[in-house]
Amino acid sequence: MKIQERTGAGNHRSAASAQPAMGERLPTPPRERKPALAALAVLLILVGALGATMLVLRAGDRVEVVQVTSDIQAGESVGSHVTSVMVADDTSVNYVRWDQLTTLKTLKARSTIYKGTVVIGEMFASKSNLPAGKASVGLALKEGQYPADIKAGDIVSAYRVGDDTSSSRSSSSSSGTSSSSSNSLIVENARVNTKSDTSDATVSTGNLSITLLVDQSDVPALTAAAAAGDVSVVLVPGN
Repeated sequence: MKIQERTGAGNHRSAASAQPAMGERLPTPPRERKPALAALAVLLILVGALGATMLVLRAGDRVEVVQVTSDIQAGESVGSHVTSVMVADDTSVNYVRWDQLTTLKTLKARSTIYKGTVVIGEMFASKSNLPAGKASVGLALKEGQYPADIKAGDIVSAYRVGDDTSSSRSSSSSSGTSSSSSNSLIVENARVNTKSDTSDATVSTGNLSITLLVDQSDVPALTAAAAAGDVSVVLVPGN
């Protein structure tokens, strides 16, 4: 009788030990590995790192080029109105490099180039290309025949000044040009293309040399008056 009870008690302990103890984790199935996804992730990381490296290298690839410091009118050279700036190198842009400045000074602007513009080769040519129907006329003006603050790029009107005798003489020196009265308008709107530099010796005497961009039809009367020294220019409102 005691033997059976012990045997039963032993069987009971064996059945109870088959259950997991409190707090023990159940075994989990092994995870399925995906090597393709892991390889893609590594590739994306490498591509991102390479792209960042290229951007850094590109930002450091800079060149020294020419920038104008004041307005350059059509037909003018840059002269001393330039400075150097650093820009990102770009083979699609024809920058004028700073070491090409000597050559650039021998060229003429095709059109107006405004202050702060970074110069490219297409802006200049070996010869001045005037707009169709326009001509460039040089004037030697005395003190009192021009505004003190006149500068290249200004729009001016040109008048014939002096007595009737000088006016008639000036008019007759130009073939096909009729006599005009004194103090008459010659050109209503002309652009100052160039102006002698303030360091020029003629400025110390009060004389000033300028060139005006005018219509070709205005050339005979303007040159006749200029030859007689009977031209005065005034600034047009709105400059």
